[in-house]
Amino acid sequence: MTGTDPAIQSEAMDTSEAAIKITDVAAGKLKDLLAGQEEADQVLRVAVRGGGCSGFQYALALDKRKEDDHVFEQNGVAVVVDKMSMQFVFGSEVDYVEGLQGAGFAVNNPNVVAACGCGSSFQVREDADEHASATA
Repeated sequence: MTGTDPAIQSEAMDTSEAAIKITDVAAGKLKDLLAGQEEADQVLRVAVRGGGCSGFQYALALDKRKEDDHVFEQNGVAVVVDKMSMQFVFGSEVDYVEGLQGAGFAVNNPNVVAACGCGSSFQVREDADEHASATA
């Protein structure tokens, strides 16, 4: 016996796959962008950095996979998230949107409780709770 229950392994994989979703539109646009790159093996990196008026902001870029990245492959493309950012984007969906202010990848994040007016920074539940208790 290997010591690992196959049902538990399957459940863990299902959870991991659901951690970040990629829309069909985003996958199509990412395929187009990657096809135009000279460097092979690039993926879309979704990261969270401190900053902006609400506390955090997304950093999205084409990058190479790193050893400790979480990798999510759907619709023939891969998105990677570093370990530190994963706690902030778990359950999110990466989409590609076009609007009056331009076009680009967007992260639809269920963990966001507040965002700035321009939409470039956000606040998550735990951070909002800490901020509320500090100002009370």
